Amino acid sequence: MKYFETFPKLLYDIDNTKNLKLVADIFRRIKLRESLKDNAALYSLYDVPSGESPETTAFKHFGSTDYFWVIMISNNITDRYYGWPLSESDFETYVKDKYAEPDGVHHYEVTQSSGNTTGDGPFDYSHKVEVNSDAVGAQSVSNRQFEEREQDKLRNIKLLDAKFLPLFIEEFERLVTR
Repeated sequence: MKYFETFPKLLYDIDNTKNLKLVADIFRRIKLRESLKDNAALYSLYDVPSGESPETTAFKHFGSTDYFWVIMISNNITDRYYGWPLSESDFETYVKDKYAEPDGVHHYEVTQSSGNTTGDGPFDYSHKVEVNSDAVGAQSVSNRQFEEREQDKLRNIKLLDAKFLPLFIEEFERLVTR
């Protein structure tokens, strides 16, 4: 099933000439129920390789590029370009366009002294706290490092177990046609 196939259709005057066209109601947005979104038994974790598109991930996981939208909804991704990890070359372009000095200081941080004092894995920085540059033990984080961390967060997604795909589509169709 392609994403917009089940969306209700409406008549729309695209160019304000009273020439009505039948179009999909693209303003419908479906949000996954919290009970489904947080149910770990329905998903596996996946680390998106550099340069892999949602369509490629869908093909590898579901056997069809048509289900890229299932991945997007499951991970609450609404921005196809900046909500998905960039390829290495797109990342370099993004950082160079965003920052006059990509290797300049973005912020300073220290490890928390209470609570979480270590990360849970190589890409977890939840134990770090942003501080002023003159704080004891402050370490600089460059603009590039900051953006790399943001990309690492985007790389870790949840993939719906393929056996639940028909139920997911059925629920989607029910919600979108309401």
